[in-house]
Amino acid sequence: MSIPAELKYTKDHEWVRIEGDVATVGITHFAQGELGDIVYVEVETVDETLGKDEVFGTVEAVKTVSDLFLPLTGEIIAFNEALEDEPEVVNSDAYGAGWMIKIKMANIDEVASLLDAEGYAALIGA
Repeated sequence: MSIPAELKYTKDHEWVRIEGDVATVGITHFAQGELGDIVYVEVETVDETLGKDEVFGTVEAVKTVSDLFLPLTGEIIAFNEALEDEPEVVNSDAYGAGWMIKIKMANIDEVASLLDAEGYAALIGA
């Protein structure tokens, strides 16, 4: 199972790529595997500032709908609009083209609360 070392992770199975004060967020390979075929991604919080752990959207699979939780406090500055037409990209490229949002972080210190790849691997028993 793929757990890229350069990313950070949440206990809610989201990955975070930090670039300056912007964080790109998606769901992990493990999460998409547990959900199954993803048929819809909804994010209606672009341009909103939300707190860490608040719901920023949902991901819908064939059998379930799951909330997406913000890993860091900040303003959601972008949504991957390609997912509107091709949500299945989350299944095929979870860490690349399947990214979901970009956040302008309000508090860089919150990054310390995220898991590293080793910590995430331990969480999922990999």
